[in-house]
Amino acid sequence: MSQKVNTKPSRGHGGRFKKGEKAKDFKGTVKKLFSYLGKYRFSILVVILCAIGAMIFAVVSPKVLGNATTEIFNGIVAKIRGDGTIDFVKIRNILITVLLMYTASGVLQWLQGFIMAGVTQKISYRMRKELSEKIHRLPMRYFDGFTHGEILSRITNDVDTLSMGLNQSATQVIYGVVTIIGLIVMMLSISVKMTLVILCTVPLSLLFVALVVKHSQKYFLAQQKYLGVANGQVEEMYGGHTVLKAFNGEQRASEDFEKSNEQLYQSAWKSQALSGLMHPVINFVGNLGYAAVVIFGAYLAMKGQITVGNIQSFVQYVRSFTMPLGQIAQVSNMLQSSVAAAERIFEFLEAEEEEAMPAHPAPAEEIEGSVQFAHVHFGYKENKEIIHDFSANIPKGTNVAIVGPTGAGKTTIIKLLMRFYDVNEGAILADGYDLRDFVRSEYRSNIAMVLQDSWLFSGTVRENIRYGNLEASDEAVIKAAKAAHAHHFIMQLPDGYDTMIDEEATNISQGQKQLLTIARAFLADPKILILDEATSSVDTATEQEIQRAMKEIVKGRTTFVIAHRLSTIKNADVIFVLNNGDIVEKGNHEELMARGGFYAELYNSQFEDNDVA
Repeated sequence: MSQKVNTKPSRGHGGRFKKGEKAKDFKGTVKKLFSYLGKYRFSILVVILCAIGAMIFAVVSPKVLGNATTEIFNGIVAKIRGDGTIDFVKIRNILITVLLMYTASGVLQWLQGFIMAGVTQKISYRMRKELSEKIHRLPMRYFDGFTHGEILSRITNDVDTLSMGLNQSATQVIYGVVTIIGLIVMMLSISVKMTLVILCTVPLSLLFVALVVKHSQKYFLAQQKYLGVANGQVEEMYGGHTVLKAFNGEQRASEDFEKSNEQLYQSAWKSQALSGLMHPVINFVGNLGYAAVVIFGAYLAMKGQITVGNIQSFVQYVRSFTMPLGQIAQVSNMLQSSVAAAERIFEFLEAEEEEAMPAHPAPAEEIEGSVQFAHVHFGYKENKEIIHDFSANIPKGTNVAIVGPTGAGKTTIIKLLMRFYDVNEGAILADGYDLRDFVRSEYRSNIAMVLQDSWLFSGTVRENIRYGNLEASDEAVIKAAKAAHAHHFIMQLPDGYDTMIDEEATNISQGQKQLLTIARAFLADPKILILDEATSSVDTATEQEIQRAMKEIVKGRTTFVIAHRLSTIKNADVIFVLNNGDIVEKGNHEELMARGGFYAELYNSQFEDNDVA
């Protein structure tokens, strides 16, 4: 069990988060991808074996078919000489054998694709699951540097791109590679000299492919990147379309999106144009080799070093040889997109997480509500500190109000109390235990929070309130709604507590949403209650009713209230007045007003503004 700590400033906890920078390299990502695929090695091995089996039947078939050609040719020659005839039975048996071999090859190719489709879908499922779980382990600092659209793009677009690439192109690459190896073996069995002629064209093809991959990979990576940026802008425009229209921002939003769209277009067409060169160039090189083989094969036949049937087989092998090379070139753009997507996914999965579980977790069940800030220093950026040496001792059951001008650090204090961020220096303690010694989830189970921006999910009204305590009964849900003065409007909804709230919660007002979030906090029955401008979206009459209800709810609980309307916190036990990250005044309303200091100026200025209005 963790021991209670002293209140001396500490500089050993809460190191600053630095997002790991990953090298944008093709080879490194491919290695990671192969390592990730290790879990499915058996299925992939079966896919490779199916590809090998399909290849064997496919590449042996032309040589067997060549025997039929040789048999026909020899029979015709013998018939002309008058000392023989064509053996149609033997030819029939050869053709049946070839038909069975082609059938077996097709079945194995289908089985290869079937298994690979299952593997890729399992990989997609696993990646999305890991990405979803990763989101909950990342510190808040990580999301400060990304838009919602960029994060969503990695879970949707990048995973889909990787899945499609593995499913469609990986199968072709596996089959293409083993086919090329098999074809080389079969060509060598017919003629080493002719095989060497065709192999002379391979380095040219491989060199060209390597050059294209080297120069196009950066454009494929940029394509995935700007796709995420464009998604982020669309998500922002859709989420804020009311504000966008209210301030006539359509033109500016369109111009910003046009810039991102242009960057996406430039990277996309460059990547596709470069990779599109592969197929025609490989076909051109292959045709040169084909012509050379035909000429050289005719020369060898005239010298009696090769049979007509073997020439036919070899020509088929040459045609088959250029086909997998062309297929590999054709899917190379998809492979590069897949690697670029995998790189972005691995960057996200490898991002630095919140601190692991403490070696000796403090007992969260012992929290009763006393809170102490001991010389707290904090800044979202290393070179800009917002909270300077903040200290306060708050006994259990105290109603604390935190006030101050915009940017004074009020919400930041709450975020530190919730452990959304850890302090840079000093410590925050709950009942004598450093917050960093608690398991985050256990610690937060003692806290309920109502934010200025209310959040509801798609579901019924009942489900949204019960989110505060999933084990609560229907009676407890209704009781919490009544305490938050939400029961009346809920009963006026079409289906009462079973009314569905849509995704954007547009079927209820902003004030009603706020009442539901307050009811959710009441249902949680927390030791510590945080109200961050919790009544800012409700009318004055409703706010007064909620304030009266809160007098009963907050009894025995430590409550932190952030309010801009100072008239709502006159009954607070203690008011902390913040300015530029420092406590400039502390006391109750009467004491602070009697001092005539900073708080009195803030309070009086609000009434002066109201008088002017």
